[in-house]
Amino acid sequence: MWLKPEEVLLKNALKLWVTEKSNDYFVLQRRRGYGEDSGGLTGLLVGTLDTVLDSTAKVAPFRILHQTPDSQVYWTIACGASLEEISQHWDWLQQNIVRTLSVFDSGEDITSFVQGKIRGLIAEEGTSAGDEEDPERFREAVLRFERLFGLPQREKLVTYFSCSYWRGRVPNQGWIYLSTNFLCFYSYMLGNEVKLVYPWDEVSRLERTSSVLLAESIRVRVRGEDHFFSMLLRLQQTYLIMQQLADYAIVRFFDKETFHAEHPLANPLHITQRALEIHARNQSFRSFFRLPQEENLCEVYESFLWVPFSHVNTLGKICVSENYLCFASQDGSQCHLIIPLWEVFSVELPDRSSRALTVCLRGKRALRFSEVRDFERLAATIRRKCGTLGSPQHCITNPDEEGVMVGQSQAVSTEALMNVFHPHDAENLDPKMLKERMKEQSWQIHFAEYGRGTGMFCTKKTRDLIVRGVPETLRGELWMLFSGAVHDMISHPGYYGRLLEDCMGSSSLACDEIERDLHRSLPEHPAFQSDTGISALRRVLTAYAHRNPKIGYCQAMNILTSVLLLYAKEEEAFWLLVAVCERMLPDYFNRRIIGALVDQAVFEELIREHLTQLTEHMTDLSFFSSVSLSWFLTLFISVLPIESAVNVVDCFFYDGIKAILQLGLAVLDYNMDNLLCCNDDAEAVTVLNRFFDSVTNKDSPLPATVQQASATANDKSIQKVDISDLIKEAYEKYGDIRTEEVENMRKRNKLYVIQTLEDTTKQNVLRVVAQDVKFSASQLDELYLLFKNHDPSLPYLDQYQLDQSQFSSLFNLLQPWTTHTHSRSLARSAFHLLDENGDGLVNFKEFICGLDILYNRSFTEKLKLLFKLHLQPDSAEDGVIRKCPERGRAKVDLQEYLKQWQEDLQRREENIKDLPRINQVQFISLTKTLYSVFHGDEEEESLYRAVARVTSLLLRMEEVGRKLQDSSPQKTPQTTPTSTSQPESSPTKPTSPESETPAESRSTHDQPESPVSQHETAPSHSDITPNSTSHPSTPTSSPTETSSPVLDTPTDTPSSPCTVRDGDWSFSFEQILASLLNEPSVVRFFERVVNTDTLITRARKNQLKDAH
Repeated sequence: MWLKPEEVLLKNALKLWVTEKSNDYFVLQRRRGYGEDSGGLTGLLVGTLDTVLDSTAKVAPFRILHQTPDSQVYWTIACGASLEEISQHWDWLQQNIVRTLSVFDSGEDITSFVQGKIRGLIAEEGTSAGDEEDPERFREAVLRFERLFGLPQREKLVTYFSCSYWRGRVPNQGWIYLSTNFLCFYSYMLGNEVKLVYPWDEVSRLERTSSVLLAESIRVRVRGEDHFFSMLLRLQQTYLIMQQLADYAIVRFFDKETFHAEHPLANPLHITQRALEIHARNQSFRSFFRLPQEENLCEVYESFLWVPFSHVNTLGKICVSENYLCFASQDGSQCHLIIPLWEVFSVELPDRSSRALTVCLRGKRALRFSEVRDFERLAATIRRKCGTLGSPQHCITNPDEEGVMVGQSQAVSTEALMNVFHPHDAENLDPKMLKERMKEQSWQIHFAEYGRGTGMFCTKKTRDLIVRGVPETLRGELWMLFSGAVHDMISHPGYYGRLLEDCMGSSSLACDEIERDLHRSLPEHPAFQSDTGISALRRVLTAYAHRNPKIGYCQAMNILTSVLLLYAKEEEAFWLLVAVCERMLPDYFNRRIIGALVDQAVFEELIREHLTQLTEHMTDLSFFSSVSLSWFLTLFISVLPIESAVNVVDCFFYDGIKAILQLGLAVLDYNMDNLLCCNDDAEAVTVLNRFFDSVTNKDSPLPATVQQASATANDKSIQKVDISDLIKEAYEKYGDIRTEEVENMRKRNKLYVIQTLEDTTKQNVLRVVAQDVKFSASQLDELYLLFKNHDPSLPYLDQYQLDQSQFSSLFNLLQPWTTHTHSRSLARSAFHLLDENGDGLVNFKEFICGLDILYNRSFTEKLKLLFKLHLQPDSAEDGVIRKCPERGRAKVDLQEYLKQWQEDLQRREENIKDLPRINQVQFISLTKTLYSVFHGDEEEESLYRAVARVTSLLLRMEEVGRKLQDSSPQKTPQTTPTSTSQPESSPTKPTSPESETPAESRSTHDQPESPVSQHETAPSHSDITPNSTSHPSTPTSSPTETSSPVLDTPTDTPSSPCTVRDGDWSFSFEQILASLLNEPSVVRFFERVVNTDTLITRARKNQLKDAH
């Protein structure tokens, strides 16, 4: 065990210890009296001392010391009761520590690092039992985590480990903290503090690596920068947890709605280290045995299974779930089988000495397990589960039937289309049909020996039969079995029929797309030239779109489903489609086709590993990604004739995506010489297309009317390639690629693909925005990250737009002035101003354009923005946020779009003369904002005086105007200074959308007055005072307040903001601007250069703290 470092001055004191191993930094010692020389006089003396003296009675016989270089000081760091135990510690030091210590310059630094590392290992060993067994220690870690990183309170710490973080060539010993949304690290050593906080959804690479300096470490790439973590006591465990958390973040990121509804870890409070391990184990279990998503691994037993066909006992593991008993041999490939528990009718214990039990199945079959450690518990578990599975949903009308079709609707086709359009002719003595019968006979022999249906043993012989090709008559049955779709169908009887009833007569975008592609699905095949095949295809695709709206319908699904319908009954084809889309090819069929892109990245990685000659010739392998996309999406159906493509589908349902990857490598290997001679991508495409045209299936029994003969079918000069030979070659050359390896590569490359898509999105957005703002490229990049990361727990689309509360938080972090009490109202006004389309959300471009005015524009532009902010209402009209045309209506109004487009053009040409006047309440609010902005400035006093002078001057100007108006009551309103501004806000003039009716204006006057009514009532003294706005008029308070129909203006027109009651004073923007230009201190303040980088850095530090 590791020990807290304690100093030892004399390593050979009293000659009690013998050195067994040593190097420049560590010494492994054995205590005399133990081991080979235990019989000598010294050994007897030491043994006596250990027994008699209390102080040394419990000394361990082995220990490891750390030696400070160039010093006689040693430190005990580990001890052990046996040589095996202490050797494990010694080996770990050799592999992880020794080579690292050479980078330090002084012996003190080396000792300090070793002491810190050992203390970390001791603490980590204390947490190995988990927080359930030692909640106090974990609670301390949580408090430390919250104090160090200042993350939102809802952020949940999952686990933490002691490790070293490498900055250059120097390691920093500290702790890595893994939470639901963040990867964090903290170290404070030798006066150097290191603190890292990275969201999981920004991790683009996560993998285990090794180098000369680092024996083994975890590499994490974030934003193009690599970070290495090493010296982990349980490196593999740490890596798996990090991988799960990154994958968890991605799933939550893109599938927010489905994730919360279905994912077992949807609640962050349930995410613990143990929960992650259980979730990963269940996923692996379901993936290996192709079981429904509802199944979870309950119990695991190691045992031997008697295999009757080879007459041996095979070592493996029994896995028990809610409804299935599964067995897999130790290597996983020798044999495995799946037993539905409703097929079990008894469990016997024939031989207790060998800890054996016999599971008896329907159909006079039995399985004998032996050497089961807890065989009585297993027997009780099976009996209990069998007793609870008597529900009708698992009952089959006739267990001996080969097909399981339950609860079908009358409209559902119960025959595979191939049987309808190409029935099996038993009397046909054609050589191809004879060979087909030989295949059928081979499979019948296999069924007799290995079993048939869900209880069949799957072995290497099964794979060999698959590679040779599945008979036409058995294809549908075997697809259902190997894909696991048969388990889904049995578990959900009548589900397909109910789906059809629910979606009957419904219309949606998916239905429209399905109708468009129906006649493009294998149009050459007779089955899809008739209403029978088209109707079946329509029903399956529509039912699946109704089942899974997240996917709905995507191109390539029609091609795959049409092939499934050829060989499977309609309901079976539906469940096969479910298995492919949701389990075997996850994330393939959506608009971003992330799953296909991930597998293409895996394909590129395999090309680099297995086809090095091709890699050296073509440095850019992205060409193969573009060419192979259709291979993965359609399982080669789109590039091979149907009679050849079905053989590929056979292998896919048995081995999964591994079969497609193998075949892709074999295709490139077969055309290696021709590809090496290509000078460009076009030539390479031609080579591959010509190759696919040459692929045939010489054993296919399909008639010529069904086969898809290529253009070169009759060209004898082109060498033909048989699909069986190509598949056989793929398995011989690349069959050693393991499924577990492919899954790990998928997880590793998924992060890279996601970040590549995100980087592309970011570059496109920044390219558009950069044309309209004055921020530098690096500043825009930082602002983009701030905007996107306002809340990493939000779904994908919501991270690219802000609602009002999110906008207020980010706006207050980034605004260059301190506005104190006015910050909330100012942010609210800014939100309504920048929300140009009125959808209640602000996108990145709208946000940056507003921020650019505050940071980089002239004094006039900044003042105009503040002026417009105070014209904004405090809330949307009637408390309802306005919606843009496409969200507010079911049908888009083209005229509305043209009108909005015209307004946008006018808005770009906005002139200060187009701005409406600001009323007295709004002006007072503007003045208060200016005072708040100037607060704390070094010229605060002179700025306050300047604003006071400007305010006084404007009021005196308005008072003069009032007196002129009072002295000339018979004149028209156009002769007074106040009334001359009214035409500026006429509805006929183009104004900005920001000039919506403020709350103050609406409360003062509900209807705009006509020019005739304005001079009919003379203003009283109370109308001029600020308190006049607190007494709103009603529409019936005076007959003069009713405007004529000609001059009536709706309350949401641009003229409303400047509509004030007769007697209220108001100012134009020109008046305010001219007055403030005469105050040099104010101009200097707004023209002052804003330190953008400092503000962004400060916002980045404080963003997470405010994200509660």
